[in-house]
Amino acid sequence: MAEKFIVRSSLLSAAHQITGYELACYSGASGEGMAGDEELSELVAAVNRQLVDEDGNWQLGEMSVLLEATPALLSSAGIGALPAEKIILRLSHADLVDADVQAQVLALRQRGFGICLCNADAWSVEMPLSPAVSHAEGEFTKQDGKADVLLAAGIQPLVRPVRDWAAYEVATAMGLAVLPGNLYLTPHQQERKALNPAQLIIIQLMDMVRNNADVRHLEDVLKRDAALSYKLLRYINSASFGLGVEVQSLRHAVTILGYSPLYRWLTLLLASASDNSDSIVLTQMAIVRGRIAELIGQASLPRGEADNLFVVGMFSLLDRLLGMPMAEVLSNIHLSEPISRALLSREGIYGPFLSLVEACESGNGKLAAIADALFLSQRQVNDAHLAALAWAQKIKL
Repeated sequence: MAEKFIVRSSLLSAAHQITGYELACYSGASGEGMAGDEELSELVAAVNRQLVDEDGNWQLGEMSVLLEATPALLSSAGIGALPAEKIILRLSHADLVDADVQAQVLALRQRGFGICLCNADAWSVEMPLSPAVSHAEGEFTKQDGKADVLLAAGIQPLVRPVRDWAAYEVATAMGLAVLPGNLYLTPHQQERKALNPAQLIIIQLMDMVRNNADVRHLEDVLKRDAALSYKLLRYINSASFGLGVEVQSLRHAVTILGYSPLYRWLTLLLASASDNSDSIVLTQMAIVRGRIAELIGQASLPRGEADNLFVVGMFSLLDRLLGMPMAEVLSNIHLSEPISRALLSREGIYGPFLSLVEACESGNGKLAAIADALFLSQRQVNDAHLAALAWAQKIKL
């Protein structure tokens, strides 16, 4: 049996906010079909292991998780251990019309689970739907009228596929949630943008930190923008860092953390300072990328190298965030040659880690082959992936 890796797709509201994730199993093998009971059980086990803490608390806040399910999985102990109100189970129409399955899904709905009819394109408005259905996934349009029928019945349509930004805008204008896949990796608007004043200040600070400039000079630069100072301290004090003490100033941060961790938080500040209309979604994606890369790198690289992987992951979407080619981005930001090489060509010591992180979003490429080349097991990659989602959720953008 081929190893199955978790692949993530964001679930976006009509207000362009990430409200959850679809987590699916993928190996990258040619001719791969749907995941079986065993693979899905392992996926559920990983979710329980990384997204539910010892006290049963859900680690993604208000976010939901959409999971493919089979009839055999519905009554499993793993499903029963999940927080019902945060889980949406995807089932086919054939499953939902089976009498035995109907009883199971109705019981799950009563507990608070969401039930999603997948591939709802094959459904017509004349066909009755199971009373357990809470969501329906398909390529809904204004013309087919399906979305209006579903909404009137209290069922949330989830639009997929979303083929381009025009289709995305139509769906969100209809008030529908979307599963955009890799759409966010393509430019939303083509106009070029110059670095804004806040980004210029942050890049200056990054250069100063790299050169170990006196903290007093760092403070003088940061004072030019009070909002940046506030955001930086907010990120540093986030629960994800676990300092145990509130950092009151930049000087305090340098005293406690030193310069190297401070550079990490400046990378986050740079990403979140974008005025791109998609900046919140892209920044959240970048944070997850950085954290996955860092976690999987800790298994084989020294501490400093793993820290660099966080920067690689964070900066991998800067071209989208800043509205300019990556080569131009790197002409404005002085990074080490290994980091730049990874960002430009996915080569060098960090390149394969970034390729693996990107494959965790798209399912494209040979996930298992990349992981094997990095001597990483399926469990190591999947656990790092889910742990990164939980970590990123604690940073309030």
